[in-house]
Amino acid sequence: MANQTDTRTPEEAPQDHSPQRAARSSAGMAVGTLASRILGFIKGIILGVAVGGTVVANVFDSANQVPNVIYILIAGGVFNVVLIPQIVKASKLPDRGADYISRLLTLGIAVLLVLTVVVTVLAGPLTHLLTQGYSPGQMRVAIAFTTLLLPQIFFYGLYSLLGQVLNAHNSFAAYAWAPVVNNIVAIGGLLAFIAVAGSAGSTEHTIDNWSSSQTLLLAGTATLGIVVQSMVLIWPVKKLGLKLKPTFGFRGTGLGATGRIAGWSMATMVVGNLSFLLIGKIATIATGAQSDGAVSAQSSIAGSFALNRATEVYIMPHSVIALSIATVLFTQMSRAAANHDTAGVRLALSRALRATGVATIFAAVALLVLAGPFGMLFGGDKEYAGRQVAITLAILAMGSPFLSINFILNRVFYAAENAKTPFFIQSILVVFGVGSALLAATFPPSMIIYALAASYTVGNAIAVVVSHFFLKAKIGDYGGAGIVRAHARFLAAALVAGGAGDVVLWMMGGFTGGGFPWQSIENAAVTLAVVGTLMAAVYLAMLKLMRVQELDDLLGPLLGKLRGRVPGLR
Repeated sequence: MANQTDTRTPEEAPQDHSPQRAARSSAGMAVGTLASRILGFIKGIILGVAVGGTVVANVFDSANQVPNVIYILIAGGVFNVVLIPQIVKASKLPDRGADYISRLLTLGIAVLLVLTVVVTVLAGPLTHLLTQGYSPGQMRVAIAFTTLLLPQIFFYGLYSLLGQVLNAHNSFAAYAWAPVVNNIVAIGGLLAFIAVAGSAGSTEHTIDNWSSSQTLLLAGTATLGIVVQSMVLIWPVKKLGLKLKPTFGFRGTGLGATGRIAGWSMATMVVGNLSFLLIGKIATIATGAQSDGAVSAQSSIAGSFALNRATEVYIMPHSVIALSIATVLFTQMSRAAANHDTAGVRLALSRALRATGVATIFAAVALLVLAGPFGMLFGGDKEYAGRQVAITLAILAMGSPFLSINFILNRVFYAAENAKTPFFIQSILVVFGVGSALLAATFPPSMIIYALAASYTVGNAIAVVVSHFFLKAKIGDYGGAGIVRAHARFLAAALVAGGAGDVVLWMMGGFTGGGFPWQSIENAAVTLAVVGTLMAAVYLAMLKLMRVQELDDLLGPLLGKLRGRVPGLR
């Protein structure tokens, strides 16, 4: 009997919901997510080697942002807050939701296909709408890029749909690892571009000499990565044994009711992303002010490439730290809110803000000190290109702690199932964002990107003030004065670490043009390792010396989460 073959279908076989499987799945997700972030960072560095410091880099980067923003603006909100909750609910039905999920996937894929075809056909007018001041040559290249990149919309949506089907059936690893495959394909495409067309350091890549084959290599492989990212999920979904098939007929699916409930969340996403389209358009003004020919240190000005690379770096502390802390403490907030335990909500919020601040305050100071070496990583061995990223990053770094604080404040509303208030908060912030972006457009082209970065920083600070006002009206005083005092202590320790880092950076030539960190990507990486390690050691020593209890509050939830993800870890 022990060797008898199990002939039950996947629908009939018992599902393994054991803690051991949950731990294995969580560990796989954690490693996959980390690998994806590392490869994404490497991809940005190689993109800098390929086209960094050129006008083409700015044109490509602006075009490459469009598919993702349009997907989130039009389809992403609908999928995340309407279709995905329905998939999770359907997975609990006797047939594991096979028929129901088939209908939802049919609807979702049909919507995505129509949307993608229409938008791609309109690539020309859309590019004109989302750019400003491009020369005829820049517009030609931009339309070619956009045409090849817009099909990503369909595959972004397909990845989201298939991934949530897997997650709803407790299959997490493939969804987490698929972006790794995407980054590998994209990196391969960039290396192929460098091999065929040469790097930006060895070849003058200009609008005037840019060819269709170069467009295909750069934009085509970027889209191919998104295609592969979604396609690799088909086999894992098939292994679920749901026997999904195209099924039409959407009456009685409950989408209307769910859509009305989730309407405020969808509106928040739409309002927020409309402002990003405007910011993207204003960023193109800087690109349009440059020549279609070769650029130099004197003629080059910061464009979309510098803004997006700097944003990717400045967002990392928030993504790694604040999101992890919020995930751990969100359950506590939700449980307290469900029990109408306002004191419990305040306590969880205060803990989350203090624990996050320990890390994000240091990260902000570290990014300020190390902005130069970070910039050189993406500069393609061109000092002027590295400095553009560095200046942008330094401006953004000053607002990074506020980004995390505002995120956590808004989690309280969602924990109480209140999506209406975040919409009003977002609407207020969008008014400021649009106004500041329009103000940035009045600056000289060479200053526009820096002005946009400053608007991000000021906007993050204003967001905290606005969210605090609304939240205090809901739950009362949550210990704001104590939280501010705690952050002041974190800042004092971080400034000591920053001072130590500055001394070593000065000794390594970081404050001198042509100094060691500015000579190459490799030198910048060495500088980051040396100075970053020193700063972290000094910061930890200062926290211990000052007996900062919040350090344990930071490490405790993160280590507890890691222990839960990695079996056998103690």
